[in-house]
Amino acid sequence: MSLNISIILVTVITALLFAVIGLLYTLKTKTTAGNYIIARNKVGGLLATATLVASGLGAWILFSPAETGASSGIVGLIGYSIGSAAPLLAFIFLGSRLRRLMPEGHSLTEFVKLRYGSAAHILTLVVMVFYMFVFLAAELTGISLAVNLLGGTPLVITASIVGIFTMIYTAFGGIRVSIFTDSIQFVFIIPLIAAVFLILLVALGGFGSAFSTVNLENRDLLSLTHWPGIEFGLTLIIAISAAEMFNGAYWQRVYSCKDERSLKTGFLSAGLLVIPVIFLMGLLGVVATGNSNLVEPSSALFELLINVVPSWVFGIVLVLAVILVMSSMDSLLNGISSVFTADLAQLIPNLAGSKLLLLSRLATAALIIPLIVIASNGYSVLYLFLIADLVCAATVFPIFYGLFSPRVGQKTILISCTIGIIIGALFFPNSSYEGWNSIPYSGRFLVSFGAAVGISAVVCLITDTYMKFTLKNPARFSTFSVKPID
Repeated sequence: MSLNISIILVTVITALLFAVIGLLYTLKTKTTAGNYIIARNKVGGLLATATLVASGLGAWILFSPAETGASSGIVGLIGYSIGSAAPLLAFIFLGSRLRRLMPEGHSLTEFVKLRYGSAAHILTLVVMVFYMFVFLAAELTGISLAVNLLGGTPLVITASIVGIFTMIYTAFGGIRVSIFTDSIQFVFIIPLIAAVFLILLVALGGFGSAFSTVNLENRDLLSLTHWPGIEFGLTLIIAISAAEMFNGAYWQRVYSCKDERSLKTGFLSAGLLVIPVIFLMGLLGVVATGNSNLVEPSSALFELLINVVPSWVFGIVLVLAVILVMSSMDSLLNGISSVFTADLAQLIPNLAGSKLLLLSRLATAALIIPLIVIASNGYSVLYLFLIADLVCAATVFPIFYGLFSPRVGQKTILISCTIGIIIGALFFPNSSYEGWNSIPYSGRFLVSFGAAVGISAVVCLITDTYMKFTLKNPARFSTFSVKPID
């Protein structure tokens, strides 16, 4: 049996296994439009940790951390690790706050509409859907490229296998099956990551041997004062922290936790757990620069695997990759579907029950078609990711500051976010602005993201301070009522 056929079989068997597990679980209980998007108050702290880690760690951990390690070194990885953990830790406070203000809520977009108005709601909806769709495209592209690197399998085959099997059980079961399969996938993810790391370490002769060549040829990658690495690490902290606050899958889990204690336990544990995972996977990228004929930093882990381990190890990596993709894709698919479902339930009261559930399932199924097309072409989604991250960076402070200040209104949101996006775009690499080359510090991601989040925050705070001293009747907070979804 050829390596390519073996890899396809492993992919099919792994994807089919979790699809069957998901479908069997779905058949056990009745699915309604309400429990399709929220498993309200059902998830304890341990299960919350499992579903948050599994849904957050996708195939990107096989590419991005290693690429960061190969290009930015140890200090860049520190930034990546902090950036990946920071939003999870932020949810401890912001998630608890939203549950108090909107106890019966379903999504962030519901709060934004009730708190600010339609224009801010549309802005947030576009940002969330765009970010999650790009994330999905990156995941399916990532697994397709991974399988292609290991065995030469055409991208469309892998994209179709993983995409369709994941869509099937997600479309039927929604958030409940996503959380259930996450709990099983979590049991495999952490041990498999540890196994891959240890196998490579042993194959390279231990830590000393693995890093000896790196120390001779790429000493800067091991330095904590390597400025390009520091700059990229700071950029990642801003970009990832801002973007993940618009991850609808996380907001679903805010309302799925049993209580605030479970929420805090789950998000805290998940945040602490992803730090060593990202760092260890990134170290393999650093090691790859000295122990393989590294051609492309984005495939550093796979080039290292092909160079130093026997082909049977590919099977372990492949199973890990498929599990990672399915665990994140089902969450993101249902995350996008839940945003529209919650909004439609409020906009069209007559659209409820089985009709709303059917529409949610069809929306989930429809998403997979363009995703397979994108993944089959192997497009680089990095630039789209960065654009989405920039918009999130300019939007994040004003939107969430309104959780605590009753004076922030729709005009403040729109003005501060718009100014942040424009200023950030002026410094963004490959900006279309004619005078881009003449702008000091243009073309640097740290300046672009820093300006986006900083300017929008300053404008928002200035407006808030002005309102504080000019309003005769101080604004007050109240809880927001949301129509239940049956």
